[in-house]
Amino acid sequence: MRRIQIKHTTAYRYEEQVKLLPHTLHLRPREGHDLRLESSRLDINIPFDIRWQRDVYGNSVAMVSFPEPATELVITSEVVVEHYEDQPLDFHLADNAQHYPFHYDPMEQIDLTPYQLSIFPRDYSVLQEWISTICRTGGSLDTVDLLARINNQIVAELEYRVREEPGVQSPADTLARGNGSCRDFATLFIEICRSCGLAGRFISGYLLNEGAVDTPATTHAWSEIYLPGAGWRGFDSTSGLVVGGDHIAVAVHRHPEAIPPVAGSFLGTVNAKPRLEVEVQVTRLDP
Repeated sequence: MRRIQIKHTTAYRYEEQVKLLPHTLHLRPREGHDLRLESSRLDINIPFDIRWQRDVYGNSVAMVSFPEPATELVITSEVVVEHYEDQPLDFHLADNAQHYPFHYDPMEQIDLTPYQLSIFPRDYSVLQEWISTICRTGGSLDTVDLLARINNQIVAELEYRVREEPGVQSPADTLARGNGSCRDFATLFIEICRSCGLAGRFISGYLLNEGAVDTPATTHAWSEIYLPGAGWRGFDSTSGLVVGGDHIAVAVHRHPEAIPPVAGSFLGTVNAKPRLEVEVQVTRLDP
């Protein structure tokens, strides 16, 4: 079991007073059999009203409104979680899903269909060509090996880069540029799997990277594929690893642009000149 502390600060600063419109926060980790929330605190530097809700995906979402104008907005989330996923490869597939291609159970297919629909359908031919040596629909492949090979090919052929721009690159853009961020790689992996008929979803959260010395902690993104008998299993296309106890999921969605940690806007003049600063600290605590 890992005890992990996450401190996430998002600061917006403006050159003049602005009216802050409602903001949506995806900052509270998803609890389950593998993860328990030990403590949680949310601090905001100005007066606010908050309303919590569960969305259609089961994500915990904070809807925050601000009754007064401001020149600065600082949102700080500090949580401690207990993570029990120590053996990410210890799962078993149903007999009919051991080899690709396979079909989902009709009762599950009803719910999985949205996760099989491409977000970037125009990129289908590009994706199929890129993985043509891996995903052969005419033969039978070990399912887990197929997913590992797709994951490893992304890591081997593409360069990771921190990208400050909002949103995600299309898979075709990522392949053409030869680089992308963690959210770009997760999107690419999901779209490849969907083009092969598999159900995939996008995950936003945090990564405990104890080996990092010079690279500051940050938010992270990866993907999950639904595998009969094993359920949703995570794949990190930035590292090429199966997701385990170092990954803390906050929100899931079928669309990669739908769950940023903090989203909102403001009303003001061109002189407001907003500046954004984000600081994330992910630390392992003693049991």
